[in-house]
Amino acid sequence: MATFGSTVRRGLPRVPGGEPWPPAGAAPGANGNGSIADSVAEPPLVERARSERDETPRTDAQPDVGEAAAAVAAASVAEHGGADAATPRVATPEASAPGARAVRRGLPRVPGGEPWPPAGAAPTAAVVAVVAATETATRPEATPSEAAAEAKVAPVVAAAAEIGQDVTPSAPTSGARALRRGLPRVAGGEPWPPAGFAPTAAAAAATDAAPARVAEAQPAAAAEVAASVAPVAPVSRTTATGVPLSEPLPFRRTVWAGANAGTRPGATAEPTRIGPFTRVQWAGAVIVGGAGLLYAAGMAVLAVRWLLSTQWGLDFLAAYPGEYHLPEGAPVGFPAWLGWQHFFNVFLMVLIIRTGLQVRTEKRPSVFWSPRNNGRRKISLNLWFHQSLDILWLVNGVIFVVLLFLTGQWLRIVPTSWEVFPNAISAALQYVSLDWPTENGWVNYNSLQQLAYFTTVFLAAPLAAITGVRMSGIWPKNATGLNKAYPVEWARAVHFPVMLYFVVFIAVHVFLVFATGALRNLNHMYAAQGSVDPNAYADNWTGFWFFVASLVVIAAAWVAARPLVLAPIARLFGKVSGR
Repeated sequence: MATFGSTVRRGLPRVPGGEPWPPAGAAPGANGNGSIADSVAEPPLVERARSERDETPRTDAQPDVGEAAAAVAAASVAEHGGADAATPRVATPEASAPGARAVRRGLPRVPGGEPWPPAGAAPTAAVVAVVAATETATRPEATPSEAAAEAKVAPVVAAAAEIGQDVTPSAPTSGARALRRGLPRVAGGEPWPPAGFAPTAAAAAATDAAPARVAEAQPAAAAEVAASVAPVAPVSRTTATGVPLSEPLPFRRTVWAGANAGTRPGATAEPTRIGPFTRVQWAGAVIVGGAGLLYAAGMAVLAVRWLLSTQWGLDFLAAYPGEYHLPEGAPVGFPAWLGWQHFFNVFLMVLIIRTGLQVRTEKRPSVFWSPRNNGRRKISLNLWFHQSLDILWLVNGVIFVVLLFLTGQWLRIVPTSWEVFPNAISAALQYVSLDWPTENGWVNYNSLQQLAYFTTVFLAAPLAAITGVRMSGIWPKNATGLNKAYPVEWARAVHFPVMLYFVVFIAVHVFLVFATGALRNLNHMYAAQGSVDPNAYADNWTGFWFFVASLVVIAAAWVAARPLVLAPIARLFGKVSGR
């Protein structure tokens, strides 16, 4: 293998898993001067073109390729000289001399063919120069200056002079083909070739006729070239079923735009709130809260039952059964006046709670009341009714307290011994364990009842009265010192919780009345009937029907408590107006 003057760059293999191309040691031939001209023989193509040059008449406007090919061959022979130069030779890898320039072979022209150009083919130095110069000259570039244009055209003219071809710029002739200008040859330069530069008509005609001449001179090569340069039909991008991608798919429509595709949903209305929560939130709170309370109550029942079953629990119940003996001389049973007081108290308390809630939640009253002697002071009709009920309730309460002390009934609701507190704890534990105390209310209350009644009559009722008077119109507004000592804010902060206490007391009281012997207890309160024997009136329904009648009266008063009924009554004590 000869020593190469320059390294042959080897590329990718031609077959999967093969060796890099070209094979190791392959190189084109070169002369001693480092040119490949003398190692390239005049191919049959040039020889055929040279012979046809003399036979085929030609004009100046249409030169054929034979003259150009002959000129190329002559230039090659003249360059290297000698008899050897005129002898046709084919450049092969084995004949390559040091310093030869490698011919880079590319991809095949047809599928499955050999790499192009064929092995051993190599251009002469003149052809290489002309092709390179012509290729450079025919690439467009922006118009340069006149001096730059001459400098770029000079190599082309010199290369063309070797083959006797005139490529100097000339004016376009009639029917001449426009020359495409390409990218600039230098950064920031003009498009190449310069404006006005064009090959002569002879060169253009020779270029156009070259493919036909080549096909005649070398059929096999022409066929391969034609196959490689044949126009390729545009590839149609289609789906797997052969439908072009630019057309809709030929399938039945299965998806349609919904009703909300082109419309914007309207704003959802804000749900109505009752206090801080909506109806659904209140329902959820009641359900969750009720379930939590029920679970807590069940756990409390189990815990207290276990506690009272221990020895300590048994001893505690024996020492404190839940009640203590009343002092000597304490009355037994309930007089009739106490039953009536009880009814009036329930009647007034229910209406007071109702009107109090109306006053608290009322924002814009529709009817007003004012006293006759002061038309400027106006209050809502609901507030007038609420304050009127408060006065009646206070009158009934004063009568009740007076009669309590006159008849000695106070001994039943006022604690007279410190034993009331441990007995109250014992009674509470018995209630929680669901093993309720079995005292006879006709004779004595258990200690927990006694404390509850005492708190209601002597603590809660006075607090409700005092705070109500402070918020009413009876309170003097000009008493600066008194208002500072007893601010109205304190009265509002106490009055509402006291009302809640009355609500809870009434609910628990009614529940225990029915849970611990409804007929017997209702006889005590409404019919004033009872006995030392707790079972004596256990089956008597008299008290129950009195109780039902009282509920009817309370319900009728609840329905009648509206401006249509209240306004005529309010006019008896003042003026009623709509504003």
